[in-house]
Amino acid sequence: MAAPALQRGGTAVPETNADIVREEAVEAALAKLDLDTKTRLLAGQDMWSLPALPEIGLASLVMSDGPIGVRGVRWTADDPSVALPSPTALAATWDPALARRAGRLLAQEARRKGVHVLLAPTVNLHRTPLGGRHFEAYSEDPYLTGAIGTGYVQGVQDGGVGTTVKHYVGNDAETDRFTVDNKIAPRPLRELYLAPFEAIVRNAHPWGIMTAYNRVNGTTMTEHRHLVNEVLRGEWGFDGYNVSDWMAARDTKGDIEGGMDVAMPGPHTVYGEALAAAVRTGDVEESAVDAAVRNVLRLAARVGALEGAPAAVPEPPAAIDGDALAREVARRGFVLVRNENAALPLRPGTVALSGAAARDARVLGGGSAQVFPDHVVSPLDGLTAALPDGALTFHVGADPSEELTPADQGFTLRAVCRDAAGTVLGEGTLPNGQVQWIGDDLPAGVTHEALASIEVIGSFTPRETGEHSFGTRGLGAFALAVAGETRYEGVQAIGPETDPFEAFFGSPVERARVALTAGETVEVSLLHTLDKEFAAPLPAVMFSFVHLGPRRDPDELIAEAVEAARAAETAVVVVATTERVESEGFDRKDLALPGRQDDLVRAVAAANPNTVVVVNAGSPVELPWREEVAAVLLGWFPGQEGGAALADVLTGAEEPGGRLPTTWPVALADVPVTEVTPTDGELHYEEGVFIGYRAWDKAGAVPAYAFGHGLGYTTWTYDSLVVTEDTATVRLTNTGERTGRETVQLYLAPVNDSVERPARWLAAFASVEAGPGETVETTVELPRRAFEIWDEETNTWTLVTGAYQVLAAHSLADARLTATLEL
Repeated sequence: MAAPALQRGGTAVPETNADIVREEAVEAALAKLDLDTKTRLLAGQDMWSLPALPEIGLASLVMSDGPIGVRGVRWTADDPSVALPSPTALAATWDPALARRAGRLLAQEARRKGVHVLLAPTVNLHRTPLGGRHFEAYSEDPYLTGAIGTGYVQGVQDGGVGTTVKHYVGNDAETDRFTVDNKIAPRPLRELYLAPFEAIVRNAHPWGIMTAYNRVNGTTMTEHRHLVNEVLRGEWGFDGYNVSDWMAARDTKGDIEGGMDVAMPGPHTVYGEALAAAVRTGDVEESAVDAAVRNVLRLAARVGALEGAPAAVPEPPAAIDGDALAREVARRGFVLVRNENAALPLRPGTVALSGAAARDARVLGGGSAQVFPDHVVSPLDGLTAALPDGALTFHVGADPSEELTPADQGFTLRAVCRDAAGTVLGEGTLPNGQVQWIGDDLPAGVTHEALASIEVIGSFTPRETGEHSFGTRGLGAFALAVAGETRYEGVQAIGPETDPFEAFFGSPVERARVALTAGETVEVSLLHTLDKEFAAPLPAVMFSFVHLGPRRDPDELIAEAVEAARAAETAVVVVATTERVESEGFDRKDLALPGRQDDLVRAVAAANPNTVVVVNAGSPVELPWREEVAAVLLGWFPGQEGGAALADVLTGAEEPGGRLPTTWPVALADVPVTEVTPTDGELHYEEGVFIGYRAWDKAGAVPAYAFGHGLGYTTWTYDSLVVTEDTATVRLTNTGERTGRETVQLYLAPVNDSVERPARWLAAFASVEAGPGETVETTVELPRRAFEIWDEETNTWTLVTGAYQVLAAHSLADARLTATLEL
């Protein structure tokens, strides 16, 4: 059989000799496989990999979660991972080239861990700020999302590692995500939700796509023949493999005919023996199986896992310093949204730091994106290192977490696994009190069949004297001991949760309070006995040993921080969300900061007019005190080097480089699109093409901070704008006293529009850098697609002619120059 012509982005491209050899190797390997072997390959062999087939020289293909770091196939800190800032932070850099460098670093990490494919990036849109997984996606804008996603995919694949762009498509919220039927009209589906995927397929040629759990317009995405076979593969020319989200595959015939190549996790899926049987009974054509196997073999050939096929990247790029790049991405993603009276950079003198999140930083989001870095630089660490001795004081002030959280600071823990007779099967170290072993991710010598109990054993050295709370999170039987005394024995039954992440990682329960002394180590243990009644929907062990330090009077904590702030030149308050606010598995109920953090900020600001607030959150939160403080810096989830990057920016060693990738509201009540809860199983995207800033413009509402907003440490004048039908050239001058970077944003605003469209939308952007007094010029392409709409009558892209204003802007709300273009 002849090798099929390569299609890239819907257009045939010249084949290289390596392309031809790879395709020939794929066809030769496919011809050697019988039906049972082919269907077994498509079923996966375990949680994270596909089976090796030595008879054709195929190695086992290994996948790993990887939006901000490569965890590998084990939930352990024994093999640490570089932890980059959250995807919202990466998008806030507005720099696809930086995203590409981040991707190359992750490819380097993947190769180190023996991983062939990253389960990333997430390019679903910020349809509403209530989306619980908002932090793991890039933006509310499809063009910005596509540009950053393109850079990320190019970078990972530069390193010879595959990507799976996810979640295709419409997985824009977490509520009932396994079953929800998202009703999306053709035009918004094309112009918004499909657009980032299309841009990445055409421009970056990803080697994989992950189809989502949800339905779109009545059809489960793993079975969506139209969107997968006709649009993704047919129109766009995608030639990679299509993998299900984990446990999303539901129907053998529907999935294989709907274009889904691999059902994960294996080995028990709707493929394998069930697929072979469906072929033998005539329900499924073997040619459909061959097409899927061909896509998997092509992936293997590209990553160098198929003998006789040259890898797409014979030599990986030069090594990258992970710590340095993590620090650079963090500071480039920080968005300075307010800076009255030049409060930043910090003035000489003393600094009063407060907020529990300054000491115990949250550097990444919850759920499948989690990794375990070998170190984390907190804001307290970063500022302590950067400021002169004696210049910094710290007080807790307020803690964002009012719940017990997985045992971490001061704990040294391991897990001992036993069978029903009490015999030890194996032991494993734990990064914290959270146990999350899925599939074969078990300590050496342990199997799910033999495992009857897990005992978390270790020691705890308190940082504070007082009454410490200990507890459990998860389902089943527990026995808790502290300082040699059993404090609790009992069973936790399941509650009303519908999502496994909620059921197994939902609300922690306090089981005991124990008076402890700072610095005095005590032994701790938590025995968890397994019960099939509480088994997870796949082979897994998931529970947590949780803890909360002594509860002090909140008013006293705030008073201490206020006293320190009053005596300092500058007060810095770090506020944050928690994993119970932002995480995979559930949507947000509000945008409020948890705990007494708002009270802390108001009190500190009243005591010191030079108060700087750092917001440690992956997505928008309400900032009711924003006009009462001197400066507000949005830090997202800033990764392992977040504290060092923060010190760079606060001290002025570096400029905060970020611009908002999503609109920041004053309050949830002002947000135009908020619905995330289905009615009778359906969620109607009734807003059409009006999400994000498009919706704010239509509603005539004014947010706290507009899309694209962000301040630097220098000033810019926009000197000239020249446009043609396909380019815009902007000249600008750095009028400040230091070198700086500016993100030039180009928006289109139709004049007397002939169709219903947003008032304006992002068409292009570019970054420039200049020294003091220097003038620079940048020319950017105005893509034809920016002037088109999806015509629902003809089912085609249609150019809308007429007059357009082209706006060269510092942000959506700060247009500096305007030119008129007639099409």
